[in-house]
Amino acid sequence: MATFQHPISRRQLLGGLGGAALLARLGRINALAQNSPPDYKALVCVFLTGGNDGHNTVVPLTQAQFDAYQAARGSLALPDNNGALLPVETPDGTPYGLNPGLTAIHPLWAQGHLAVLANTGMLVQPVTRPQFLANSAPVPTNLFSHSDQIQQMQSGIPSTSGSSGWGARAADRVNTLNGTSTFPASISVTGPSLFCTGQIVQSASLLPGFNLDPSGLQLWPQSAATARRTGMQQVLEFDSGLALVQAANKVRQDALGLNAMLTGTSATVGTSFPGTLLGNQLLQVAKIIKLRSSTGLQRQVFFCSLGGFDTHGAQSWQHWDLLSQVSEALAAFHTATLELGVADRVTAFTLSDFGRTLQPSGGGSDHGWGNHHLILGGAVQGGRVYGTFPNLALGGPDDSGTRGALIPSTSIDQYGATLASWFGVAPADLPSVFPNLPHFTNANLGFLG
Repeated sequence: MATFQHPISRRQLLGGLGGAALLARLGRINALAQNSPPDYKALVCVFLTGGNDGHNTVVPLTQAQFDAYQAARGSLALPDNNGALLPVETPDGTPYGLNPGLTAIHPLWAQGHLAVLANTGMLVQPVTRPQFLANSAPVPTNLFSHSDQIQQMQSGIPSTSGSSGWGARAADRVNTLNGTSTFPASISVTGPSLFCTGQIVQSASLLPGFNLDPSGLQLWPQSAATARRTGMQQVLEFDSGLALVQAANKVRQDALGLNAMLTGTSATVGTSFPGTLLGNQLLQVAKIIKLRSSTGLQRQVFFCSLGGFDTHGAQSWQHWDLLSQVSEALAAFHTATLELGVADRVTAFTLSDFGRTLQPSGGGSDHGWGNHHLILGGAVQGGRVYGTFPNLALGGPDDSGTRGALIPSTSIDQYGATLASWFGVAPADLPSVFPNLPHFTNANLGFLG
């Protein structure tokens, strides 16, 4: 939520969290901030859970491609009752249309702060249609499975063996820029996420509106309340010797410390955000970014998500509504980065399980593969479509079968490596973040300046 419902007093905070330890921790953070270099960059992942229909997010408008699009999409083809497509054009004059749900961020295309990356997905190596049909080239395991592809898109590993996320691994590689700060450098604002799980960086899970004032501690007499607070702190600090319990307690302590800072006026953001799930998440991210001079962090990774994109039916209205939520939240977030003076140092981008089939399935679509993604920020070389826009013929050269589950022409490795390079990861370190990157020719797609 935009505000906390039950602000806690300094006395409550110190009593509930173990005041001496928390003050010492925040004191180290503030001391570090005084000596930190004037540099900051953040990556903000917006995961569209369920498999966003990229075909109805970005539509080609050259006559031949639009004819192929309409022929393949049938009843799902735009424009429909949700309004006309939003026209955009690349520098060479190629026309495209954005889903009318993207109205709020549509102006950023002309301003050069919004770009599209076409037909991107999880790959082991480049693969052609003949190779796929002949099973003669390796491909990711369990294609078209939600759980497997969500894990793979966040881990950057084309199997279910990934135990860390590529966002956090990128943060690992630049962690020295964060000095000795103990503030979490990798934060999910939508519950625990693999994307934010690293090997070095501290991570935390923080839900918007999370209230630090623990329930059940307002007892009488005061000595009873103090004893219970002390007991809670002792439980969190107790070394049980169990890695899972210790990790859970560490996440809890990180979240409490983070929220302690967020309840202060120093985290107030003037920009108005929509009161939606994603709007609240991105507001929380903006508040944390505003605290950068207090945390001492120079590199941060954030993870947000919005569900509902598994549109097997009633797709027309549902997809428009979901993209409207994404657009309005991202537009507010971009405005907030302008307010905070970091628009060129914060890059937001979308991920999803996979794309959808071109061919409809009743009033919706089925699980696909390649997908189109949105990239937004002041450093984005916008107003362009990056990668290779696919051939939309069913059974055509980019189809993995006959229904338009398109084979990606750009890998998640290339997508993530471009973001990670801008973030500060050295070229020599990129393969440690994206193990399959050496299989692809171009490690930087050029959408960030």
